[in-house]
Amino acid sequence: MHQNQNTSSQDSKEKRPKFFINDHIDILVEILKRLDGPSLGVAACVCHLWSTVARNDTIWEHLCFRHVSSPPPCSVRPVVVALGGYKRLYRVCMRPVLSRLSDSEMVKRVWTRDEVQLSLSLFCVDYYERSGRLGAGGGGDASASSLMFLCNTVNV
Repeated sequence: MHQNQNTSSQDSKEKRPKFFINDHIDILVEILKRLDGPSLGVAACVCHLWSTVARNDTIWEHLCFRHVSSPPPCSVRPVVVALGGYKRLYRVCMRPVLSRLSDSEMVKRVWTRDEVQLSLSLFCVDYYERSGRLGAGGGGDASASSLMFLCNTVNV
């Protein structure tokens, strides 16, 4: 009798449909939207599908504005996309700031509208400086006239 019970329980397990996250892209997107930047990068290494989903700009947009008190205006999206996308915005402007915060500060930290505007402005400056260096043959030291020093912390 004991063997019959084991067999019937195995049959019921086999009859249950198995859940594969890769079959449910919408759920995968919702999960990836909740990751931080480094974890999202690791998730992109899982498989080709996850890599494709992790490159989705809306996931990076959500990551960039997760800690913002009020969402940025709709006019921001075309500018960010034209300058390289939200993944680049995160890498250039958001990650350096977030890396300076401790985990407890990051959880309760809410960015003000001014901080978001500053990050977007620095993103534009970075793009402008990179395109200027490329347009000038990539030579020269533009660091002396760079405004990216604004990304650095200042001890007052």
